Amino acid sequence: MHIEPGIVVGAKLALGFVTAAGALGYSAKLAKDMFKRDGIAKLAVRIVMATALVLCFFQLLPHYPVGVSEVHFILGSTLFLMFGAGPAALGLALGLLTQGLLFAPADLPQYGMNVTSLLVPLLAVNVMAQRVIPANTAYKDVSYAQALKLSTAFQAGVVAWVGFWAVYGAGFGAENLAQIATFGVAYMSVVIIEPLADLAVLAAVKTMYRVERSGVFHSRLYHAAA
Repeated sequence: MHIEPGIVVGAKLALGFVTAAGALGYSAKLAKDMFKRDGIAKLAVRIVMATALVLCFFQLLPHYPVGVSEVHFILGSTLFLMFGAGPAALGLALGLLTQGLLFAPADLPQYGMNVTSLLVPLLAVNVMAQRVIPANTAYKDVSYAQALKLSTAFQAGVVAWVGFWAVYGAGFGAENLAQIATFGVAYMSVVIIEPLADLAVLAAVKTMYRVERSGVFHSRLYHAAA
């Protein structure tokens, strides 16, 4: 989902920072709501853990360049189910920033676009989860079908935003559109894997009864909505 350097350049880069500011602002609002409900300590732990996991996802899991971007196993819906939308979104933004600062400084000019490509789909997953997962179902008990819907929404959103940035920067030329299509086909393969990762993590969570009371994870992970 990293936009390759050189696709969007000059003044056009400003749009990415504008859209990222909007996504970050709404993410901060969700985090503030969690702060009011659970307190600063639990919120901070969730953000730190999400950030660390995102950095591991980017650096340690397989990733390879395809077309206009790179295919990453970001596991956005997994982060959402574990920590909630606010911490997951801020973890994505901070993990991406940390990666750019420490390992990939060439990606920093594209930071706004890359943040937008991650956060807007995650925020859409937050809305979708309210419709897909019944209020009387804890996240640890979601089905494969429910996890697949969330994962598909997240990954499709990432592909759509990457495609938008590529067209925004390089236009509707045949070669550019072919590169976008190649990326999209490759990236959607992640949809098959991510729900399995969700269910594997949730299966492990079910056995971690002590963690349930620690507040490390989002309360909805263990309990139905109040």
